[in-house]
Amino acid sequence: MSTSKYAECIRLCIECARACEHCSDACLSEPNPSKMADCIRTDRDCAQICWDAAVFLSRGSQFSGEICHVCADICKACARECAKHKMDHCQECADCCRRCAEACDQMASIAA
Repeated sequence: MSTSKYAECIRLCIECARACEHCSDACLSEPNPSKMADCIRTDRDCAQICWDAAVFLSRGSQFSGEICHVCADICKACARECAKHKMDHCQECADCCRRCAEACDQMASIAA
């Protein structure tokens, strides 16, 4: 499959990774960051898999489907965690994660 067909998923993965990186950093600046530990950990995991998915998709890897499947699962978990918190950065991250999860679910079924 041509990597141009992956372009939208790549874009959403990068957008999600950036949102997760921002959210984890912003959570560290909250008044009690220890209460945000689960959010920070999930953000970091999500950012990493999103960066990885973008790379695999960019090079048209034969493993893109599997990576996208895992990415979708982690994005959904991150969206659930971030949605628990009222801060704007968490809510924005949750929205990005939902969009990325949807795109990765679609890509996983196409690339399988």
